[in-house]
Amino acid sequence: MNGRTLRAPIVLAAGGTGGHVFPAQAVAMELQARGRRLVLITDRRGVGFGGALADIESHHISAGTPLARGPIARGLGIVKLLLGVREATRLLRRLQPAAVIGFGGYPSVPTMIAASRAHVATAIHEQNAVLGRANRLLASRVLRVATSFEHTRGIANASRVKIAMTGNPVRPAIAELATRAYPILERDGPLRLLIIGGSQGARVFAELVPAALALLPPQIRARLSVVQQCRPEDLQQVRARHEADGIQAECAAFFDDLPAHLESAHLVISRAGASTVAELAAAGRPAILVPFPFATDDHQSANARALEAAGGAILLAESEATAGRLAECLNEFFVSSEALTQAARAALDIGRPAAGQALADLVESLIPANGNPHRTIARKAA
Repeated sequence: MNGRTLRAPIVLAAGGTGGHVFPAQAVAMELQARGRRLVLITDRRGVGFGGALADIESHHISAGTPLARGPIARGLGIVKLLLGVREATRLLRRLQPAAVIGFGGYPSVPTMIAASRAHVATAIHEQNAVLGRANRLLASRVLRVATSFEHTRGIANASRVKIAMTGNPVRPAIAELATRAYPILERDGPLRLLIIGGSQGARVFAELVPAALALLPPQIRARLSVVQQCRPEDLQQVRARHEADGIQAECAAFFDDLPAHLESAHLVISRAGASTVAELAAAGRPAILVPFPFATDDHQSANARALEAAGGAILLAESEATAGRLAECLNEFFVSSEALTQAARAALDIGRPAAGQALADLVESLIPANGNPHRTIARKAA
């Protein structure tokens, strides 16, 4: 790789929630390891990005959603979007990037529109099993659409020829679990159950899980070893309930060593965000998934259905999630070690621990052999 190849940067357009940012971080790490120069373009909220994104050149532009509720908010969103496109156009004219990749969320839209209008090599990455609204605005404009699921809804027929199924990048500590065996299930040994509910926990799990565990047969309850993430305000209540039911449990609002807990877990109860589902599959861990019912376009249910269809999970809608129904789902897994190991294998079969490398390969494939931009962005006359 020569110096000329490295001078033209690859631009990452990212922002919004962690689900959009985590893949950008993973790809940044991979491309940096390959010697690529990177530039991040985000909105004002992207100042606090950590990991690999904190170490690269970054720029902030205006961004807004044209789909906001109410005419005033919608109008303001359109104005911010147009302003962001103008700012991104000027920035890209100066950077002369080799390629631009967007990771969804409205902060990525102005940069991707500016890049497509300038005929720069472009790609977008979709984390969920339903194409996000921001990416729907962009799919017809870009050269490639990288997906995380084999079947992703919401992609127009005309754009399906652009699809490249790369998977959703996961943290290196999670990717390593793909090479490690599912924990041994001894006949009378512990059944390790991990409950996670996102960065702030899920209140429904604080109420539902202890009640469901109390309904399990005594011989199963005696074997349970529970690790449960809870909202801070629910911690005392959940701990007390587990203790009263004689269940060994570790409860906390946040776990620094979540990959270690996932490695030892036999079964997971969680929401069905894109990053969570990708990590469960990459690690090969069976799960009971309770999708967040208010996710945009119900994308969490679509994510959960993909893992359930593969045989690696049970989807339990929150509207149907009673203590009795959850206890039935738990019993389906705990009735025999074979039920758990089969589901673990099924999850692992659709996992893509090398998604970060695959996505980086896709981006590099868009760059001409000389490493220069797909087409030089026209500069204004001096």
